[in-house]
Amino acid sequence: MIYLELFIAFLEVGLFSFGGGYVSIPLIREIVLTYGWMDDEMITHMIAVSESTPGPLMVNMATYVGSTQGGILGALIATLAVVLPAFLIIILVMAIFRRFISNRYFQGMLSGMKPCIIGIIMAMGIYMMVQNCYGSMISGIDIIAVLLVIILGTVFWGSRKIKKNGISPILLIIISAGTGVFFYGFR
Repeated sequence: MIYLELFIAFLEVGLFSFGGGYVSIPLIREIVLTYGWMDDEMITHMIAVSESTPGPLMVNMATYVGSTQGGILGALIATLAVVLPAFLIIILVMAIFRRFISNRYFQGMLSGMKPCIIGIIMAMGIYMMVQNCYGSMISGIDIIAVLLVIILGTVFWGSRKIKKNGISPILLIIISAGTGVFFYGFR
């Protein structure tokens, strides 16, 4: 019976959690409390564990609850149930998308969306960079953060001049983490 309850509960989470993992936390909390699977303290631990492990938060939380309630099979069932709605929606969208891919109006729409998407991503990147470099109005400009942006930008653009594809994004993330630890960890 626990396996059916896990499947139905996390199918509901997968169906009605729009907007990412953090949006699903209240729904998962409500379901877990309703079924009596965990108390508030355990839910707090579940969120902490789910955030600290790699992967989508909602999937990690489903796996955690499933494993505590039904072992490995429970973890598999809860994980399958939470990803099933998104999987089916993607299959449906791809089937519809395939019909319109050669349509010139559809291609025009996609071409018009590209600059908008690039602009949104750039705006968010610039906003995050300014927030991290400038911080609060009280403390002023964080000189180390500005220097790190300049250094990492130079590494990125310099590597594109040396190599055709430039530096690997994974390597750039590792370099960023290392310089962050070096400059901020030894303060």
